[in-house]
Amino acid sequence: MKNFLLYIFTWWNKQTVGTMWWTKRFGEFVGEDEFGNRYYRTKDGKIDPTLGFERRWVIYPGYAEASTIPPGWWGWMHHRVDTPPVDESYAPRSWQKPHRRNMTGTPGAYRPKGSVLAGGLRPRVTGDYKAWTPGE
Repeated sequence: MKNFLLYIFTWWNKQTVGTMWWTKRFGEFVGEDEFGNRYYRTKDGKIDPTLGFERRWVIYPGYAEASTIPPGWWGWMHHRVDTPPVDESYAPRSWQKPHRRNMTGTPGAYRPKGSVLAGGLRPRVTGDYKAWTPGE
């Protein structure tokens, strides 16, 4: 019962009832990535008259985390490329890193050198910086 209520009243767990209805009625399955995200577009690639281009959307397998979209699918979702990664031999570039979930607010969050939260001491100021004080 709890899962059913979560499904109806939350948008961050999988898809809403409205999205499910829209997908069944107007959606065409395009592909799935390694994280289980399922990608859709309007049937037959029809152009949406209100937008001027075809609609594309993703349905997440669990918690809606936009950062789980891989680079190849991201380009397709944002109309940077017309061909989805399943239709071509997509090879990630050497500079593209594998996905890492958003770690903000956790102990694994990025903390640059000199950050108070990094646990180290802040390096001494070299003297090229003078703090502003009101009235000067």
